[in-house]
Amino acid sequence: MNRSGQSVVPLARFFRITPAETLVVHDELDLLPGVARLKQGGGIAGHNGLRDIAAQFGVPDFWRLRLGIGHPGDRNRVADWVLSSPPATDREAIEAAIERSLALMPRIIAGDMQAAMLDLHGGARPPKPVAKGRAGEPASVIPVPKAASAAPKGE
Repeated sequence: MNRSGQSVVPLARFFRITPAETLVVHDELDLLPGVARLKQGGGIAGHNGLRDIAAQFGVPDFWRLRLGIGHPGDRNRVADWVLSSPPATDREAIEAAIERSLALMPRIIAGDMQAAMLDLHGGARPPKPVAKGRAGEPASVIPVPKAASAAPKGE
């Protein structure tokens, strides 16, 4: 996996597939299990396989389907985390994300990446934590006045 670029890029070049036409599906520590995100380009977030593909292509502009696996909470445990089987509940969530992603493949193959992103990102998501105020009460929401929100940044 760490040397993915050595197989992906020669294959892409043989078939004259540009980086912008390439989709790499990979695990993502920074996303919770069950979350899937589609994006083009960006950083490698310490992912050695992505690092190698970007280095071999010479650009990071390929598409990525990021499948969340969660983070073990300690960077020293990452290698064991990604190489071991996930707990049953995480595995079920990851499989559901894969199924949602597979359903979008006709759009992705047709090149309609924006519609695929909207469908994938707008689908079922894990609940967001609720901000708490004092004594466990929900935090207050303070509306931003329209004039303040229209001000340019830095003022």
